[in-house]
Amino acid sequence: MKDNTSILREWDITEQEFTELVRNNPSLRGMILGYIAEQKFQSICLNHPAITAISKDDDHDRSKKGDRRIIYKDKTFTIEVKSLQTHTVKKCGNDIWEGKSQVDGSDRRIITFPDGTELNTTLLLRGEFDILAVNCFAFGGKWRFAFCKNNDLPTSSFKKYTAIQQNGLIASLIPVTWPPQSPFTDNLFQLLDELL
Repeated sequence: MKDNTSILREWDITEQEFTELVRNNPSLRGMILGYIAEQKFQSICLNHPAITAISKDDDHDRSKKGDRRIIYKDKTFTIEVKSLQTHTVKKCGNDIWEGKSQVDGSDRRIITFPDGTELNTTLLLRGEFDILAVNCFAFGGKWRFAFCKNNDLPTSSFKKYTAIQQNGLIASLIPVTWPPQSPFTDNLFQLLDELL
């Protein structure tokens, strides 16, 4: 079939059947929403004259973390796009929300730390990407994003990890609010300029 043919037509499935599949299978919903969030992030947030290139690394290349790689003012940045955990989302007032984003990898890998210790983990590393973009669609059904520099993200507090391991690993669940509160912001370009 041609690339512009509806995937529903190609698979011979109705919109209602597809909707039921997504609603009845949370893992499928999460995966689809994650890829939609990446696309929405690109179309909503990366339309800026100082961005001269946008690319997406191969999802299967575990040596590269980040869902979008951009060139902004002649410097390359990687941005990791994550979503909120729906069951953590709470409305606290008129367009005031809080929730948590799961910030880890999809598969386990062995990480070697500066002290020579190793861990088999799904957690992401400090410095492994530049900026975290959290899809806040679960906050009221609006496509918007909260951003944080990698080095400002909280680190793991797991007691069985050494201090070096804790400081090198980003926490798996990170609190996010709307409106964003420090260290998050809704201004991606402020963070990019700080990193330049």
